[in-house]
Formats: sequence, C-alpha cells, structure tokens
Amino acid sequence: MADLLTKESKRETRHVGETRKSSCLQEESEALGENGHDAKRHKVDPEEQNKRHPKRKVVLLMAYSGKGYHGMQRNVGNSQYKTIEDELVQALVLSGCIPENHAEEMKKMSFQRCARTDKGVSAAGQVVSLKVWLLDNIVEKINGNLPSHIRILGMKRVTGRFNSKNSCDARTYSYTLPTFAFAHKDHSLQEENFRLDQETLNKVNELLALYKGTHNFHNFTSQKGPRDPSAKRYIMEMCCEPPFLQGGLELAVIKVKGQSFMMHQIRKMIGLVIAVVKGYAPSSIMERSWGEEKVDIPKAPGLGLVLERVHFEKYNRRFGNDGLHDSLDWAEEEEQIEAFKKSHIYPSIIQTEIEEKSMASWLATLSIHDYDATSQETNTVDNKVEGSAQSDDGGDSD
Repeated sequence: MADLLTKESKRETRHVGETRKSSCLQEESEALGENGHDAKRHKVDPEEQNKRHPKRKVVLLMAYSGKGYHGMQRNVGNSQYKTIEDELVQALVLSGCIPENHAEEMKKMSFQRCARTDKGVSAAGQVVSLKVWLLDNIVEKINGNLPSHIRILGMKRVTGRFNSKNSCDARTYSYTLPTFAFAHKDHSLQEENFRLDQETLNKVNELLALYKGTHNFHNFTSQKGPRDPSAKRYIMEMCCEPPFLQGGLELAVIKVKGQSFMMHQIRKMIGLVIAVVKGYAPSSIMERSWGEEKVDIPKAPGLGLVLERVHFEKYNRRFGNDGLHDSLDWAEEEEQIEAFKKSHIYPSIIQTEIEEKSMASWLATLSIHDYDATSQETNTVDNKVEGSAQSDDGGDSD
C-alpha cells in the first residue's frame, strides 16, 4: 500500500497553491471535533480534493458477516432493508474517498461488486471495484467508519477499464453445516452427539463430485427454463472437507468452485445431496435433475453459505506482472481472512444454528418432497425467461 501511494505522490505536480492546500487540510482536521465525529465537518470540495489527491481505479477486498443485512446490493431510495453496500458507501463518503454527491449514484465512481450475495449471507473474499481519491492510510480510514463485522482487508490498483464482475473467472463458495445433516433418516439422532464416519463422508463426496463439469441446472433455480442456454453452468470443484468440532457441534465445510452460480443453485445442490445421503431420494435423481423434466429439489437453509473468494486468473496473466499493477491473488491477506472468519463468520453461524435450529427444522421438511415424480411438464417459468434470463452476478446466497 505504501509503495502504491508513493508512486502516486511522485506523479503529482507541485504548484503555487500549497499554502491553500495546507490551510484546507487544517480546517477539515479541526472540524472532526474532540471525539473524532464528523458531524461538524465541512463538505469536501471535489475540485480541491482532485488537486490534493489523484482519483484512481482500485479494488477493495471485503469480508463481512451478513447476519441482519438484506444482502450485499444497495436498494437506493429504500431504507427499509439495510445492505452491506449501504454501510460501505457511507464509510467511503465519511472517510473522504468519494464525493458525497456521488453516494446515491455510484455508477459515477464506476462501482461494481463481483458477486451479489443475498440476505444473511457472509463473505470472506468479496471484491468491489471503483474509483477513489487515494488518501493516505485509506484502508484504515474506511475501516474506521465501518462496523467491526464489515472489514476492508486489502486494496490494489487495477486498470482503468477493470470491472470486478466481468473480469471474474470463477467464484468459490463454502457452506458450513452441522454433520448431523448427513445422518440417515432411520438413525436415532442426538444432534450434538452425532459424529460423521468416514464411509458417509466418502458417499457425500462421491455425490458432490457428480456435479463437476457442465450441466443444465434449471431445476436448481426458479429463474430459468429447461431450454434456457444460461441454465448451463460449469462446476470446477466440489467436495466436503473433514469435520471439526466447534461450539459444541461437529461441523463440516462443503466448498464449490464454479464460473458463476444462479440464485439458490448452491443451496439446492447441497439440499439434493443431503436428501440422497439421508435415504429420502435415490442417487439416480442426480442425473435426472439435469434433464428437461421438472424435479422437486429441496433448498438447504441460507445459514452457512459464505463467498470465500473470487478468481481473476485471466486478468492476473495479462496485467499481474506488468510492473504497474498487482496480481489479484490476496496471498498476503490470507491470515486476515482466516482471522475474520474465526472471529465473525463461524461464531455467527454456530450461534444462529444453536438458537434457531435452522438446519434441524429444514431436515424435518425433507419427507414432504416428491423425489419420484416423473412429470414431463416443463418449468412454469420456461416461456417467461427462455432467451431473456439475466445473470445474477454469481450470487447464490438468498
């Protein structure tokens, strides 16, 4: 970060207005008040700010706990549902990174999120791109105006035409769940005492591996019809990691990497595997779900779904070693990412599961699904969305 700012400062042209700049900075500092609040702060003059600091395209690496928020994306003009972006934009304005008059129209700052996570979903590696004024200690200033459960973990310069959504090659999500979700339906279950055996874990991974490759996932979302080309999605990796104990529960983490995901797709992918492992559905339903017929697929709870990281392999190959821009791999921020998950994301998932029992309640509904239905009736949304469905930014996290 220091190198980035040093380079920019060397490019700035020194001119006669240094005295006026110094005076302006002093006025802003005094306006903060004794307690550091900004209620009395003078509005930043955009022209003056442009003279003092260059405006550059950057990416911000974000981590947040989504509990209590109505997703990532802002609903400008609707204050009823608070989002992560509401908090971010406010912090950007208060820290002096963007002009206040652009807060309601972030397109003027070329703002773009990489993935649109939905209600209650967390992220450990969300990335947004935008133009900002490159202030000293910019990350610290933004974090100083954010709640502790939302953090900027890193910032890097990118090319002027960089778009975090369009430049993203793939996204990796994780889904943390209590392992008693995999107990057979005939198993006498004591949730807190259940332990996942290796044989069952192997079966889970065999089923998850079937998702790899390109399949028609129209049955895994309500947005696509069976003949909609955009319902075909490419899954690169999907597996369940060995279980671990935390907060009195045995948990396991399922990770999935794909080019992009439709709304509810990941939750339904996991929900179907759980239904098969528990003995409610035959394993043959996996392949049948990719056909044109409508298949009844249960949707696992949203709690536990986390956007782990986004991938920019093509961008890194082209610009990562050009001497002007950084590679977007975030290796140096890995420790911060893991620390944030342990302090904010995992405890929230565990506490909510213990208090609300979302997984246990959902498991009780699996028996009402009709897994043997062989109806040839096409999806009711087929005619509405075929050929006109829109991307959901890769976010599967309602």
